[in-house]
Amino acid sequence: MIGQFILRIVIWFLLTANFSITNIIIGISICLLMPHYRTEPFRLQDVVQGVQRIMVAVPQAYIEAIKMIWKPHNHEEIIREEAQHRRSAALVFLDIFLVTFTPKTVVLKHRQDGWYDIHRVVRRISKRQNP
Repeated sequence: MIGQFILRIVIWFLLTANFSITNIIIGISICLLMPHYRTEPFRLQDVVQGVQRIMVAVPQAYIEAIKMIWKPHNHEEIIREEAQHRRSAALVFLDIFLVTFTPKTVVLKHRQDGWYDIHRVVRRISKRQNP
């Protein structure tokens, strides 16, 4: 329950980017009024790996954003990526969040058969031939 509260208040602050007393009170109120869900058991190793992936994703997001500014990415593609099997709902959320956090990708759908549909933009140099 405390973990859910912390996650919700962190998401609230990330969304609002406002640390005024009024916003803190509103955020805490919303977090307490939202229904709580039963957590599924998870392995500590999965959590540690998730934290490591977050530490890698943050600089990667900045690098991708800079690349997109300097060299526009004007092609799109939809790919399928296999998810790890038997993941708790929180770890599936973390997977989707990490993919969507980087500027070039967004998860379109999480399939029940264990795959993610991912939309991404790529940079391709089109070869124009002059007659």
